[in-house]
Amino acid sequence: MSETKFRHEMKHYINMCDYVAISNRLRKIMHLDKNANSHREYKIRSLYFDNLRDKVLMEKINGINRREKFRIRFYNDDYSFIRLEKKSKINGLCNKVSEKISVDQCERLIKGDINFLNDSEKPLFVELYSKMKGDLLKPKTIVDYTREAYIYPVGNVRITFDKSIRTGINSTDLFNENLPTIGVVDSRCIVLEVKYDEFLPEIIQDIIQTNNRRATAISKYAASRIYG
Repeated sequence: MSETKFRHEMKHYINMCDYVAISNRLRKIMHLDKNANSHREYKIRSLYFDNLRDKVLMEKINGINRREKFRIRFYNDDYSFIRLEKKSKINGLCNKVSEKISVDQCERLIKGDINFLNDSEKPLFVELYSKMKGDLLKPKTIVDYTREAYIYPVGNVRITFDKSIRTGINSTDLFNENLPTIGVVDSRCIVLEVKYDEFLPEIIQDIIQTNNRRATAISKYAASRIYG
C-alpha cells in the first residue's frame, strides 16, 4: 500500500459558460490526463461504503474535521485495473491510499464473503475487514460520472471537471454495464476540483479564478444519497 502525503483540495460548482472558458485556457498550459478519450474525458464508476447509521454520510454533512471513506473504483469499464481506495480528510487536507483488487474479490466482498480481506498481506484490505466487522461498514451505492482532467507539474496540480454525475441509488451491482442510474446534480452544473501540494501557482489561480469563486463542500457520494 503506497502512502501519499496530504494535499490541498478545493471544489466548486460551475456552469457551462465557466467550464468552456476555464477549460480552453487550461489546455494552453496543462497536460490532458493520459487516460482521456477523443472527447478529452474518461468514465469513472465507484462503489462507496457506509454503515447502517450512515456514518460516512453524516460526517460529511456535519463537516467532521477528521473523516474517511472507502470505495472501489475503476475507469472506462476496464476491469483489469480496479482499485480499493481509502480517502482521508484532516484539517481540510486530503490523502488517498489504494490497492489493486480483482473482479472476483470485489464480487465476494459485495456478497459479504470478506474473510479473504483479513488473510491478505495488504494492510488496506485488513483495515477494511476490521471496519466491516467493527463498524459494520458495507457496500452502499454506486456513483458514475465522466471526468476531464489536467495536470501541471509545478505544485503537482491536478484540475478536474466532473460531469453527468449519476447514482445507482442503493444498487451495488458494480459490474452491470446496463445499471439503471439517475442524475444527482443539475445537468447544467459541473464540479471543478483543484488539487495541489504545498502551493497553487499564480498562473493557475488566475485561470480558474479561485479568489472569485467560493469553495463548496461538495461530495459526489453525499449527492448520490439524496434518493436514499
